[in-house]
Amino acid sequence: MTTRSGRRGNQTAGPTRPVHVRQDDLERAVRETLSRQVAVPHALATDPAGLAIRRADRIRRRRTVAGLALATVATALLTTGMAQLGEEQGPHRTPTVVLGDPYASPLPEPTAAVTAPVGPDRGGVDLIIGSTLAGADGGRIPLLDVGPAERAQRAPEGGGWLVVGAPTAAGRSLWLVPPRGAAQVLLAGAEQIALSDDGRQVAWREGADLVAAGIVGGQLVATVRAALPAAAEPVRFVGDRVLVRLDPARPGHLVWRPGGEMPAPGAGDTSRHVYGRLPDGRLVAQVSAGTPRRPCLALLDPGLAPVRTACGPSLAADGRGAVSADGRWLVLNGRAEGGDAALLVDLTALASGTLTARPAGPPLAGAVAWQTDQTVVYADAAGGLVRAAVEPVLAGQRATPTPVPGLRTGERLVVVTG
Repeated sequence: MTTRSGRRGNQTAGPTRPVHVRQDDLERAVRETLSRQVAVPHALATDPAGLAIRRADRIRRRRTVAGLALATVATALLTTGMAQLGEEQGPHRTPTVVLGDPYASPLPEPTAAVTAPVGPDRGGVDLIIGSTLAGADGGRIPLLDVGPAERAQRAPEGGGWLVVGAPTAAGRSLWLVPPRGAAQVLLAGAEQIALSDDGRQVAWREGADLVAAGIVGGQLVATVRAALPAAAEPVRFVGDRVLVRLDPARPGHLVWRPGGEMPAPGAGDTSRHVYGRLPDGRLVAQVSAGTPRRPCLALLDPGLAPVRTACGPSLAADGRGAVSADGRWLVLNGRAEGGDAALLVDLTALASGTLTARPAGPPLAGAVAWQTDQTVVYADAAGGLVRAAVEPVLAGQRATPTPVPGLRTGERLVVVTG
């Protein structure tokens, strides 16, 4: 390899471009270089705008899919509803809302009662004192959303309480009040509500129909309905069947098994009120009998036909009363010793055709709770709590009411059953 004289290594003979650059040419070159660099977009390590756009696209796609699914369901429901409307030519029904309210407002956590009565004064039962549910253990739950209560009973398996609201212009409501958490409305706008003794079934009148459903997990399930006579209303459950009063102003009942056809009214039915069911399936009822006709007690077979009737004491027409769980005793309103009173009746004597009654205390003003087969608890018209035991009543002692602390003037005392 040959090299030029006077040069070492890889040095060339001279520069390939001139080294003399004017000041203005250098400034122009620098400006052009910077301009080209600014014009070229550089990728960012994180692109917030791009991420937001991609996320919005994903949300839009999901909403589109969900909207299509909801539209399909709505179309199917509308089609079914139109088909039913085409089949049903009956009168317009007042809408009744059936729901398990997922948006129920949470109630405050129950706190220990300071002034609530405990022990024998409470009678061992739960009470609704105005707008507060007072448990037999002394705990209290404010019923902020439930409103005034007409009656209440314990829900099965320690699930709280089922509370039927007082009638309003919008109808009655049914609430589930758990021991802790949010009260939940199960039914709203019903004309009349009846609960089974175990709290697992409910029946109500909706327009011209009688509707029944099961209560499972805070929801109404397996709803069935049947057409009702014009003035009829459900009054109670007898076993797994619904007892329907044909007209509150006249005697007569029928029994409907949910899911079946509504039976025709029985001929000659004189039952006015039904107080409960005996272990053998017979019903204890008030009937119109005797000469002259007057309220008497009767045992009815499952078809509502009287099998035994007995008259004697004067019985009230309000229908308040209840049979003990063992079927031995009945407490109901009537007259004794010249005044209104709650009467205690021995149903074993009624089965033999004899009716004897003992005054047990002041008249019943609401639901009756048999704490045991020998002890009954109820509220009187003045808001006092009455606890009557069988043995003292048979010995001639009348129970006296006990004032309930916390009950204000004009508020109602509700004894919880079940």
